[in-house]
Amino acid sequence: MLRDAINNAVKDAMKAKEERKLSTLRMMNASIKNADIEARGQGKGPLADGDLLSLFQKMIKQRQDSIELYDKGGRAELAAQEREEIAIITAYLPKQMSDAEVNDAIKAAIAETGAAGMKDMGKVVGALKAKYSGQMDFAKASGLVKAALSG
Repeated sequence: MLRDAINNAVKDAMKAKEERKLSTLRMMNASIKNADIEARGQGKGPLADGDLLSLFQKMIKQRQDSIELYDKGGRAELAAQEREEIAIITAYLPKQMSDAEVNDAIKAAIAETGAAGMKDMGKVVGALKAKYSGQMDFAKASGLVKAALSG
């Protein structure tokens, strides 16, 4: 479903002559194809939508890192370009959970998995990824899970 939406958006961007959007969507398609090829090499099928969401989040994270470097280097035009790409990629992600929703989800996952300590952190994060893929920042969520399990 996500693949179709992106392919349709490529066609629309071509018709509207939106260069930035077109190049970003083509880059997203290339990343999807590369990930599919890598999965095929491991004997898996094409990526599911949940896997695509985590791929898109990785792409956004890369752009955020670039923005930070560009801002430090005084390259405002390149930082602005990266921000535009983030906005385009974000349009294909589901609505992100608020901090309160993330905390509630973590409490529910801890209760659901019966996690008692740090040794169960993997179970909790795995349960969160299964339910909320693409909806939360798992790097931040991991820190919150760690705090909840250790305190």
